[in-house]
Amino acid sequence: MATPSTPTLPSQVKPGLEGVVATQTKLSMVDGQNGVLIIAGYPIEKFAGKISIEEAAMLLWSASLPSEEEAPGLQRELAGYRALRPETIDIIKTARNAPPIDALRMACATLSLDVSNPNDISPAGDLALAKRLLSRFPTVIAAHSRLRSGLEPIAPRSDLSLAANFLYMTFGVEPDPLAAKALETYWVTVCDHGMNASTFAARVIASTRSDMVSAVTGAVGALKGPLHGGAPGPVLDMLVDIKTADNTEAWLRAEIAAGRRIMGFGHRVYKVRDPRAEVLAKTAQEMAGAHLQNAKLYDLARNVEKIAVRVLEELKPGRNLKTNVEFYTALVLQSIGLQPDQFVSMFACGRVAGWCGHVMEQHAQDRLIRPQSEYTGPRNLKLSR
Repeated sequence: MATPSTPTLPSQVKPGLEGVVATQTKLSMVDGQNGVLIIAGYPIEKFAGKISIEEAAMLLWSASLPSEEEAPGLQRELAGYRALRPETIDIIKTARNAPPIDALRMACATLSLDVSNPNDISPAGDLALAKRLLSRFPTVIAAHSRLRSGLEPIAPRSDLSLAANFLYMTFGVEPDPLAAKALETYWVTVCDHGMNASTFAARVIASTRSDMVSAVTGAVGALKGPLHGGAPGPVLDMLVDIKTADNTEAWLRAEIAAGRRIMGFGHRVYKVRDPRAEVLAKTAQEMAGAHLQNAKLYDLARNVEKIAVRVLEELKPGRNLKTNVEFYTALVLQSIGLQPDQFVSMFACGRVAGWCGHVMEQHAQDRLIRPQSEYTGPRNLKLSR
């Protein structure tokens, strides 16, 4: 017969590790109380929309932005890594009917096949793999998009930015400069965000002295979970259900009364409007100005945002359920022609810059992450045989 559990030490459990500081980083700082996001010294609103994702990545990896003279050479260098090996293409073909984030997870593990020593965790070894991961993630998603539509993948071009090349490889036409800028802005906006779940997963793996690709593959798996990266798609579903501005308040009140979450509102960290939502709202507005259909959806979204903030404060006082990054992410990615099930994988294409930076930091710190647990099970059980 089991005896009651009696912990020998006072409980110090922090569910979800909330409030626990696990490391120090120079990559990003999140101030949820004041709605501030700093990326390697730069406020996100002064940063996104002004530089490329390649430049943002190098800032995270080397602590300095490339100069205007250096930036074109960096883009050319990274463009040289975009092509995928046949083994990776075969995996994407096998996964053509799987969700894009699953195809990316499977393909990610093969992206070091052209490196002579993929287990090299020196700064030079990490940088070589980081460049390949950043350059190849969009190629994987573009190839998967083509294959699941019954089309052959398109070879990458080296004369386009990473974002513009992704659009070309996905749609097979010259990319719209406005759409390429919108995607670039999105990727930079989400390139890093403190110690989130996927970043922590990457750092835990890297802390064992495992390699960059293994750590990032684990991060992709963590991002797949709907509590972390899976909500932008349902924002569009919500807007489609609401249909018109006149329906907004009644729809919101009915959803809340039924105990359902309002997509695109509330954040584990931010107690005010997510600063990334500020950036992407402007991007969505720019895209809406170019397309009538997008303009109608954008106008509805702004109305929903205004009413939702008021209704949530009334029905859930003190919860501070403000607009988060997912709300306008849905509008931006939809406006460039992507499907909702691609949204999480597109997030990964931007966040991989931050994941790689955190892996580099963790390798440099060379400290195993090994928290403790408190046992709550039975003790002194006896076998009956």
